[in-house]
Amino acid sequence: MAKDANEAMEAIQFPCASCGGAMLFDADSQQLKCQYCGRLQAIDSDTALPQEHALDDGMQQEADTDWGLAQQTIKCETCGGESLIPALQTATLCPFCGSPKVLPQPAAANIRPESLIPFQVDKDDATAAFRAWKKKRWFLPGAFKRENTSARLSGIYIPYWTYDADTSSAYTAERGDHHYRTVTRTRVVNGKTETYTEQERYTVWHRVSGDYDRFFNDVLVPASGQYDAKLLERLGNFELGGLLGYKPDYLSGYIAERYSVNRSQGWEEARERIDDALRGDIRAEIGGDEVRSLNVDTDYFNRTFKHLLLPVWNASYNYKSKPYRFMVNGQTGLVSGTAPRSAWKITFFALACLAVVGAIVLWYASTQQTPQ
Repeated sequence: MAKDANEAMEAIQFPCASCGGAMLFDADSQQLKCQYCGRLQAIDSDTALPQEHALDDGMQQEADTDWGLAQQTIKCETCGGESLIPALQTATLCPFCGSPKVLPQPAAANIRPESLIPFQVDKDDATAAFRAWKKKRWFLPGAFKRENTSARLSGIYIPYWTYDADTSSAYTAERGDHHYRTVTRTRVVNGKTETYTEQERYTVWHRVSGDYDRFFNDVLVPASGQYDAKLLERLGNFELGGLLGYKPDYLSGYIAERYSVNRSQGWEEARERIDDALRGDIRAEIGGDEVRSLNVDTDYFNRTFKHLLLPVWNASYNYKSKPYRFMVNGQTGLVSGTAPRSAWKITFFALACLAVVGAIVLWYASTQQTPQ
């Protein structure tokens, strides 16, 4: 049963048994660690497989909203991001865009996730990953690569939905197969008309149809409205085999973002990805050299979902008064972000490419011989 806001405030605390100090989750040890005396306390992890829920049931209305931690909702006036922080913590900066315009919001029921992947990359490792990422970018200004970029890293648990579905598709299309034939042509060389032959390609089209079945497992969709979808996608696939049952201990010292995409909206995004994957699979199954007029009619069965939290280090920074953002996968250390570009490096690269293409064209022209 879901608990009301007052019940949720009677939340678990994590005082150190040795000195009474605050214990926060430590990514290196995967335990709670006292910030004062360094004492470690093991977490009784729940490794049971996350429960799948039928997409069409009423779970969303009956979902548990007790996160086990006394929390308050804050909202940024600049970017609109909403997150959950400890009830007694004073937020001065938005964890999404870095703006100081952060205000507390009225208490609201926030769906409690059933599973999560704990942070396994700490702040120092995330910072080092970003520096290594900078050095590998081709078109970044040299000064930016060399300088120690000042950025405020925030450890955020981002909410996600995952969807499973069986699919059965019927398709029709036209398959094109390339063939070649020898044709005779004429041309004028040095004032004389010559005949020559060459291979000409043509395409033979055939109507095709068929059925295609596939099961989709754990299609991952962010339930966050604060990030560019492509930026999140470039973080790489999280290894969902590392999911653990939700415990508030893992959130101690971190921020959790509120669910801002409901499960129906999430399914629409998942279905688009499924449909794109199916079209690619069916094109491959049809074969041939070309496929056109592809029409796919898909039915979805046994649709299920899970809701979970995944760890991300998020940061915003400025370079020459312009804002940029980067994120680090809190499980794998993979970096995704935006960065300034060097105009002269891009120009030089484009000119070098044109020079190479020009050299190839001249070489080809010099070696071309008149057919006999």
